Amino acid sequence: MNKKVIGAGLAAVAVLSLAACGNRDKTSSSSDAKTDLKVAIVTDTGGVDDKSFNQSAWEGLQAWGKANGLAKDKGYTYFQSASESDYATNLDSAVSGGYKLVYGIGFALHDAIAESAKDNTDTNFVLIDDVIEGQKNVASATFKDQEGAYLAGVAAAKTTKTKTVGFVGGMESDVITRFEKGFEAGVKSVDKSIKVKVDYAGSFSDAAKGKTIASAQYAGGADIIYQAAGGTGAGVFSEAKALNEEKSDADKVWVIGVDRDQKDEGNYTSKDGKKSNFVLASTIKGVGKVVQTINKETADDKFPGGKHVVYGIKDGSVGLANDNLSAEAAKAVDQARDDIKAGKITVPEK
Repeated sequence: MNKKVIGAGLAAVAVLSLAACGNRDKTSSSSDAKTDLKVAIVTDTGGVDDKSFNQSAWEGLQAWGKANGLAKDKGYTYFQSASESDYATNLDSAVSGGYKLVYGIGFALHDAIAESAKDNTDTNFVLIDDVIEGQKNVASATFKDQEGAYLAGVAAAKTTKTKTVGFVGGMESDVITRFEKGFEAGVKSVDKSIKVKVDYAGSFSDAAKGKTIASAQYAGGADIIYQAAGGTGAGVFSEAKALNEEKSDADKVWVIGVDRDQKDEGNYTSKDGKKSNFVLASTIKGVGKVVQTINKETADDKFPGGKHVVYGIKDGSVGLANDNLSAEAAKAVDQARDDIKAGKITVPEK
């Protein structure tokens, strides 16, 4: 079996350098530019290097910019939010910088996007992971996160030795609940006796809190943790690495990544000197792919304003990267994915 992606149609996006924002001229300096559309993303507090949701969006924007001969900070850029108070300011900066298509990455930007869109009707906005209705210059994109999480649950249930697994969420919300409930449903579909520990950090940017929660879950018997926590999830990886470096490879604990393939975050050397990896699998959420799709539509004067588009396994926007699954686990995940696509399984959101 191909070790990379379980799930149809997920194109890999090359990871380019994550440089800080500089000046923002209103014209591209490249004579090779194929469009005059200027696009910006406003991150949530996880930032463009969160190894997760925001980074996926930024990678997609970079790939689109490169394909269209655009220069960073002239044809495309990002505005990083350190706190929620930065959302409105960053949106204003994007609009005043001449960016005509502006993304809010994450449900937390809902109110700021809605307000900015009312004040700037000549600019198009996209809200990722939540819905704004009744505004023609706003498109909404959400994902069936529960479907990818279900596959993660199947993988965890087929792998756990302790019959205890964990889920670490960032902030409680409808979005993260989809991850939690989908994961739990996947686990229980294999073995109802497996215990699922659930904790929320109350933040997408608190790695220390993520590490503390992971420590408690592993100490409580979990040998696999699925994290849907943005930058907070970095603490889960940190704790797993610290524990595994003191264990033999056969006794490792696992992490399941989220939003993009996070396998590279799981490299370590075990107590017995063996180089290994503790990322069991990663749920894939094609945020970068959606950014590229909507950019193209907008450049072609087909911006989906006022619409809410939902992406899932069926259209290839949600899936699972097979990082270290056994053949048995991978087969079970394949079957679950096929059953979801065929409508035989409807994964709960709540």
